[in-house]
Amino acid sequence: MKATAIKRCCLLSTTTLLAMGIATAHAEPLTRLNGAPVGDNQNSLTAGPNGPVLIQDHHLIEKLAAFDRERIPERVVHARGTGAEGVFKATVDLSNITQAAPFLATGKETPVFVRFSTVIHPKGSPETLRDPHGFAVKFYTEDGNWDLVGNNLPVFFIRDAIKFPDMIHSLKPDPVTNIQDPNRFFDFFSHVPESTHMLTRVYSTLGIPASYRQMDGAGVNAFKFTTKDCSNWQYVKFTWKSRQGVKGLSVAEAAEVQKVDFNHLTRDLYTEIGKGNFPVWDLYIQTLKPEELDKFDFNPLDDTKIWPEDLVPARKVGELTLNKVPDNFFQATEQVAVAPSNMIPGIEPSEDRMLQGRLFSYADTQRYRLGINHLYLPVNAPRNPMHTNAQDGAGYSPPRKGSVNYQPSRTDANLTDNAEYDYCRYELKGTTQQDIIAKTQNFKQAGDFYRSLDEDGKVKLVDGLNADLGQVKSDEIRTIMVSYFYKADIDYGTRVAKAVKVNLVDAKKLADSYNN
Repeated sequence: MKATAIKRCCLLSTTTLLAMGIATAHAEPLTRLNGAPVGDNQNSLTAGPNGPVLIQDHHLIEKLAAFDRERIPERVVHARGTGAEGVFKATVDLSNITQAAPFLATGKETPVFVRFSTVIHPKGSPETLRDPHGFAVKFYTEDGNWDLVGNNLPVFFIRDAIKFPDMIHSLKPDPVTNIQDPNRFFDFFSHVPESTHMLTRVYSTLGIPASYRQMDGAGVNAFKFTTKDCSNWQYVKFTWKSRQGVKGLSVAEAAEVQKVDFNHLTRDLYTEIGKGNFPVWDLYIQTLKPEELDKFDFNPLDDTKIWPEDLVPARKVGELTLNKVPDNFFQATEQVAVAPSNMIPGIEPSEDRMLQGRLFSYADTQRYRLGINHLYLPVNAPRNPMHTNAQDGAGYSPPRKGSVNYQPSRTDANLTDNAEYDYCRYELKGTTQQDIIAKTQNFKQAGDFYRSLDEDGKVKLVDGLNADLGQVKSDEIRTIMVSYFYKADIDYGTRVAKAVKVNLVDAKKLADSYNN
């Protein structure tokens, strides 16, 4: 049995629960679709502790591929969205650390399309519902399209993409009643202590933005900045900071807004752009050299963590302005296909396990939803010419002629690959594995965020949690969730325990058993 910190934590929790007289139900073995038993459904197969996820992890690929095809034609996640056109202007020259086109000169402008969205709720749902909110930016550069696909919150619920379908299943409506049920998603999160940080943020007022203009954004995952000679590559995180400020709604405020207008986010954005009040966001980056990756008490490639600015300073590198409402909602906002795999020279993926899964999943779900030729749609097509041997398939593809639809060719050498654009090479360490990261630190940053709130913010956070966690019928699940919040911060856990009627002694006993 693996004895990592988190698994010890969970084993201790189970032992304590058994001591409290809570029995475990008989479980059938989890299998793949071919009936083969699954050895590890918690961790992707990686090349060493910080290595990339391996495509030979058939369970991961099958799980994500099946998940991507669950809905047609609505997006499985991020179905309720609003789009706008605009421009990004670089405010510094970053050519010394990246060859990415938008950052090669001070003042350089790049056209963009931005799609804001909710994550869980369906098309037509009220925009007053609590949810992480998508903040996806498509840059139309001379080297192709770069999609920076993130959320309004800088972290995520899980650190490994293998758990993404399970998480979304728990958050979506019950397959029997078709009603979203906190009993289901808190059952899931009670097994996922790293979710404590994200839950703390999403149940604050940040989980219900007052307007898209008053919402920050983040790339969430770490990426890599690379130069042409690969001599100066660095890890990088991206954060959008709203010049309009950040404003969210409490449970009571959201209820009042919903009575008046359940489209308040879309209406506000389009109305203000129509008035000429163009919203602006400043783009900040944080960078880490590869040799700095192990100097923290957390793993910087864990997307449940922020990089605290007192440890990794942020600097402004650009400005995003939204200045035009699309001419047609369906052709733009509904058909835009953003995917973190849409990268350009100078930007490469990090070994972040959540990002590694997203590289496959996002593009794959668009291929299913919009068809294999969706990148020829105007909103998705690059502004520079496409030269590819991809052909045919459902939907529109541009006319082509000639017998040579392959490369290389001695009879038609019009297309060639160029080693100048090869990915940089990185040293790999360790063996193949399916194991959790070494530095889990599931609770510290959740406590840091809680303590950063003023008294009103803390009250609204607890009220938000009570609105959902208070509906959970299982004493066991409520107690485990409170123990996570108590481990993050004693005052935080104490307040939530009182709100959701949990015995604080039991919650504290569980919290004391956790190693981090």
